[in-house]
Amino acid sequence: QKTSFHRSQTLDFKNGYAFSRLPREGVGGDTLFANQLSQDELDDLCTKGSTLTYGLVKRSAPSSFTPAFVAYDKKVLKFDAYFQEEVAISAEEHYRIRQVGIYYYLEDDSMCVIEPKVKNSGLVQGKLMRRHRVPKNEQGDYYHWKDLNLGIDLTMYGRTYRLVNCDSFTKVFLESQGIEVNPPEEMVSDPYTEQRRTPVQKPTVPAGPDPFRQFLTYDTKVLRFYAIWDDTNCAFGDHHPCVIHYFLADDTVEVWEVHRRNDGRDPFPVLMRRQRLPKVFVDKNKSFPSCVLEITDHEVQEWYSPKDFAVGKSVTFLGRTFFIYDCDKFTQDFYREKYGITDFQPVDVNKKPIEKAPQVIPPYNGFGIPEDSLQNCLSLFPKPPRKDIIKMLENNLKVLRYQVALESPVPEDKNRRFILSYFLSDDTIGIYEPPVRNSGIPGGKYLKRTKVTKPGSTPENPIYYEPSDFTIGSTIEVFGHRFVITDADEYVLNYLERNAESFPAATLQSIRDHFRPRQEVVETASSGFPKKDLDDLIVEVQKELKLHHEPFNTKKFHEAFHHFDTEGSGFLDKTRFLNVCDRFHVPTSTILLKKLIDYCSCGEDKVNYRDFLLAFPS
Repeated sequence: QKTSFHRSQTLDFKNGYAFSRLPREGVGGDTLFANQLSQDELDDLCTKGSTLTYGLVKRSAPSSFTPAFVAYDKKVLKFDAYFQEEVAISAEEHYRIRQVGIYYYLEDDSMCVIEPKVKNSGLVQGKLMRRHRVPKNEQGDYYHWKDLNLGIDLTMYGRTYRLVNCDSFTKVFLESQGIEVNPPEEMVSDPYTEQRRTPVQKPTVPAGPDPFRQFLTYDTKVLRFYAIWDDTNCAFGDHHPCVIHYFLADDTVEVWEVHRRNDGRDPFPVLMRRQRLPKVFVDKNKSFPSCVLEITDHEVQEWYSPKDFAVGKSVTFLGRTFFIYDCDKFTQDFYREKYGITDFQPVDVNKKPIEKAPQVIPPYNGFGIPEDSLQNCLSLFPKPPRKDIIKMLENNLKVLRYQVALESPVPEDKNRRFILSYFLSDDTIGIYEPPVRNSGIPGGKYLKRTKVTKPGSTPENPIYYEPSDFTIGSTIEVFGHRFVITDADEYVLNYLERNAESFPAATLQSIRDHFRPRQEVVETASSGFPKKDLDDLIVEVQKELKLHHEPFNTKKFHEAFHHFDTEGSGFLDKTRFLNVCDRFHVPTSTILLKKLIDYCSCGEDKVNYRDFLLAFPS
């Protein structure tokens, strides 16, 4: 009479943890008694044996249980099969054979059917049936691995598969389960596929030309020729480089014009559009108009073909004559294979450069320097000749001064003296004549600063005077006037000694021999004191300055003297010398300093400040 068989809840959560508890009610809501044994106690009573004198009875361990999804994991039975499919809309085949693989998964008794994909087959291939348990009949039974064997027909969802072969694992598994595996059968091939694999016989080529066959054979194959269109007979004509394309697919010709940069022409690349070009026309009636819109086939006797083109040959297209001078490699291969032509030597069509008439430089006219006058012959708008900027910066304000005498048969010119200045920055020479009172000659600038050529040099190859040419006693010819060098500045000697490797030894020795007597005079004071007394005097001056004069910056004191000595001669005017000493509060009124200044004086107006500065070491 009992109808309720539900069990009481024994699983619960407490403080977030799952735990099990004893049921509060029995099956179907029956009352549980407090002294009723629990399930664990009942299990102990079932498994606990009787206690013997020598211990408990030994029981064998229960056998291990392995579920099917673990025992048969990744174990698949694979069968090769095929099925026949009807083709109702093709005249070449009535049915086709489709080869498939049937896979049986032992872990869950599921099956799937996969057809290998064939490229460009036009069929939906791949997985024909997804993996699942396949129903066997209408009673709800499913296919089992015991139902599979070779040489049988397997019907699934209205499609019958013929099992012809299996892999080695499948065969071993079936035999281990006591199933006798049938012998394998040969896989049936698709007749239409086998027919497509047989070589196709080439159709017979028709005797006449076939335009369609020509298009299929020579499509995208173009002959390329390089040509020149000579248009010099017309006004403003020229040689136009062109490219001729002959399309083998339909015997059409196209002409492109090759444009160069700044050629002065509009950039239209197509000179002649792609079209069939007539070579020979049919004789027309004289009354027929010569201007027509289109040319028909019955008006043309012969069209242009590949045999009409060759390297070194001229062709005429619509009244324009093109000279072919070269072609590309594909064109050479085409003519070599079809016509047996092997001579493809390109023709040189480059214009020969026009020989320029040699430029004759007119002779120098004597105005200005030759380099400046030459610019009038080189351009319409002459530019000044380029200068050596580095040399000008390195030798800025460096001047070599010489005293020269004019060599002239005129008695009035014998006592004339000149200052010849050689400017190292641009190798120019300037001559100045100091004015002499009551001489009858005004003096002043005698020669403006310019370059002076040596005697015997030509205007085409001028040779100018250099510092190495100025020695004591040498003669300098300046525009027909001869000057003899009689003296030089002390800066000349210092400059030549600093740059002795750049000048001949004879030039340096000439200047040294000239200054040797003057240096011997400097060794002694102007008052007649020997050099030893000068050293003693400098020591006394230094002691006096240390006792009675405040210390000052002797470096700036030295720089002040060198600043005013623009020529670098080592001498200053006495007035300027005393002004510099007063600026630095040097007591020139003392007896020792007056004596030192007298010793360093050269005449009444000049002072050798270099000897004076020995008392003021920097």
